[in-house]
Amino acid sequence: MARDDTAPALPVTLSDIEAARERIRGAVVRTPMLHSRTLSEMTGAEVWLKFENLQFTSSFKERGALNKLLQMDAARRARGVIAASAGNHAQGLAFHGQRLGVPVTIVMPRYTPTVKVTQTEGHGATVILHGERYDDAFQRACEIAEEQDFTFVHAFNDPQIIAGQGTIGLEMLEDAPHLDTLVVPIGGGGLISGIGIAARAVKPGIRLVGVQAELYPSMYARLQAREMPCEGDTLAEGIAVKHPGELTAAIIAELTDEIVLVHERGFETAVSLLLQIEKTVVEGAGAAGFAAMLAEPERFKGRAVGLVLCGGNIDTRLLANVLLRDLARSGRLARLRIQLQDRPGALYGAFRLFEECQVNIIEVYHQRIFTRLPAKGLITEIECEARDGKHLDGLVAALEAAGYCVNRVELA
Repeated sequence: MARDDTAPALPVTLSDIEAARERIRGAVVRTPMLHSRTLSEMTGAEVWLKFENLQFTSSFKERGALNKLLQMDAARRARGVIAASAGNHAQGLAFHGQRLGVPVTIVMPRYTPTVKVTQTEGHGATVILHGERYDDAFQRACEIAEEQDFTFVHAFNDPQIIAGQGTIGLEMLEDAPHLDTLVVPIGGGGLISGIGIAARAVKPGIRLVGVQAELYPSMYARLQAREMPCEGDTLAEGIAVKHPGELTAAIIAELTDEIVLVHERGFETAVSLLLQIEKTVVEGAGAAGFAAMLAEPERFKGRAVGLVLCGGNIDTRLLANVLLRDLARSGRLARLRIQLQDRPGALYGAFRLFEECQVNIIEVYHQRIFTRLPAKGLITEIECEARDGKHLDGLVAALEAAGYCVNRVELA
């Protein structure tokens, strides 16, 4: 791989990233970089996937955290480190801190899901719950760092963290040197900053595309000099950052070609497809790159694209909801609201049509009281499973031909 000596001066260099790679070698997984035939056919591009969800803590965050810890002297390590995080940074720092014998304290917002608290504690960290938002936890972590002389380890706004994340870029271009586009999620900006510096140094003409959630377009708004709201419940909570780093913003402004914003449904579809097609579990943020390609395929058609599946920490119940919602949107699952007369055999007549159309009934809900129908009318809602949308359409047509009033309960 050739170097580019004309690259602009940045706070992190290719040499820093190469040194980080040697420093962390053997302690983090050199994750596979694989071509996806099916995703390529779906998008009209040549798609390569970097499986960072296969790290021990299921996230790329281990790389930067370990690079930071290994550059601290013995005295600083012995005093301990502290961070504010409700997710992957906490687990990566806790895991490698425990492995190296470094005391780790993590401040999390009080609303942090119990599973994340438990996982972080399971890696030996002391967890402090404080405040309603990340900003509250961040402020408290800074106070504790000052009070107890801990080293504060920022999740993204730190050159050593950025250098660690940049090792992903080196690996991607070693395994697939012909790539002409990298699509990388943006939260605070540490991942795309590190990858961007490495990739542009090795291959100056490569295209670098960032991805953010529509609900949290903080970096996009900053670079566009616009005021945009950053709030709401997003599936991609790993990149739901309201205030990107000063350091990372400068790097992204210098290196990134564009930032794509992704709607919530796009994240759901991408998570579901990656599980169904690639048999790999990713969180919303981890699916951001693929979601961007699905949302705007013309931007990537004909290109050789590298995607970073940056994390796989998703709550199992949430994952189940995502998968079932995707099945509903595709027509595989449905809830039909059918108006019936309250008389013997009325429901049987509808059931007979389900049987004739070979659509499986999963659940049945009767409603006689809370309805606008006359007293002798009733509403039944039937959850059912069909082969696909066309199969479901056939059932609805048969019900309507038999005189039933049918409405589909639609998803948002």
